[in-house]
Amino acid sequence: MQRWIAVSVVAVLLLVGGGAFAYTHHRENREAPIWVPLPINPELSAEKRAQIVKELKEKLSEREILMNVSKDVGLRKKWDLATDDEAAQEVGKRLFVKLGEADTAMGKVPALHIGVTGKQKEQKVLGEIAVRMMDDVSKILGLAPPPSKGS
Repeated sequence: MQRWIAVSVVAVLLLVGGGAFAYTHHRENREAPIWVPLPINPELSAEKRAQIVKELKEKLSEREILMNVSKDVGLRKKWDLATDDEAAQEVGKRLFVKLGEADTAMGKVPALHIGVTGKQKEQKVLGEIAVRMMDDVSKILGLAPPPSKGS
């Protein structure tokens, strides 16, 4: 009888341990896009908003901008890729610009969501990419550059 109890305890421990490992692995590999919301004028027409999204996506997808983002963030090392060009292509695949809403002091307002898709375990790198891309967005849209971290 004691042998069956010992075998049962070992089996339960293996099941609990395996379940915990599987849950942790699943949680780390969930899809988790990250973006920076950029509020836009609520009086703009839907066509004008769609046009802005399309033009911004095209300009941000240019090879030169993607290469600069890749180099500035150091994606070649972080993603273990052979060249910066491969890292730029990967950022280009993950990049998105879409319409959404942002919470402001005046309530919810329309916004552009500019970011990248990825897994939960990549959140730190994805955040760095999204913040770095805002420098290019401000240049493209003619906005004042965002304040630096040192200010």
